[in-house]
Amino acid sequence: MKLNFDAAEFCPEDAKTVIFSINPNSGSSDRRNLCDAIAQYLDQQGFETILLTDLDEVKRTVAASLERKSLRAVVSAGGDGTVSLLANLLPPETPFAILPLGTENLLGRHLGLKADQESFVSMIQQGKSIRLDAGRANGKLFLVVASCGFDAEVVRRLDEARTGHINYFSWLNPIFKTVFSYRFPKLNLTIDGKKIHPAVHWAFVFNIPRYAMNLRFTPEADSQDGMLNSCTFRKGGVIRGVWYLLTVFTRRHKRIRDTEFSKFQRMTIQSDQPVPYELDGDPGGMLPLEIETLPSALKVLVP
Repeated sequence: MKLNFDAAEFCPEDAKTVIFSINPNSGSSDRRNLCDAIAQYLDQQGFETILLTDLDEVKRTVAASLERKSLRAVVSAGGDGTVSLLANLLPPETPFAILPLGTENLLGRHLGLKADQESFVSMIQQGKSIRLDAGRANGKLFLVVASCGFDAEVVRRLDEARTGHINYFSWLNPIFKTVFSYRFPKLNLTIDGKKIHPAVHWAFVFNIPRYAMNLRFTPEADSQDGMLNSCTFRKGGVIRGVWYLLTVFTRRHKRIRDTEFSKFQRMTIQSDQPVPYELDGDPGGMLPLEIETLPSALKVLVP
């Protein structure tokens, strides 16, 4: 998918403050050292760089820089959850620069970004800012995906057991436990005021066209069209879930009757049983869930 650069703007040349918000739990220590190297180089080029890990301090420093009109960008140094966390914390006029250091960096990949010093420095120096849509779920912003059911239960279990950095192997135990315990409650959807029949057992909402492992549930999703895209699967069960996953891998899921797709602005998801939901790979809470689209909600620096 191509991004729309028609409304892109060059960053003001006199905006020289670059604030790094570093997630200490994202990525390896070697990769986090990349922030120090980038900051040192930017300082030599006349920028004022500030490296922070405390979110309260990030919030105060960003507010002061916005007031002085000196803020070039807030660097989100981590994964998708780090970007979402900052988007929920900081004012909507905050310009973000994503340094993808997490296990999954779906938004960074969508924007064509890499954890590379040369390309990142070039983006800070010469990049443009564009606007991306966001979703809001029960009052909280998400930028990539909101989902509920089996995968959200895996996310919940992983978060409960997490003690530091995670990698792909960290997911194995939560997946194994969820396979043998999850009961696949029915999910009732209302989309743009219309109740959807019948109920489903899997529900995914996307702002961009990619998911983990480069899965493309909604390849037509557009982060700049003012809409969100959903993909639902009707039947429950582990065996059926494996079948659905294989159809997504082979990009044949649009051909099966159990799959439904929608492009929408508002959605409600309910269940008569406790069902977790996740937002951008982090636990969100339990249903019911109210989702709405926020057009042009995020200002992002791109090459």
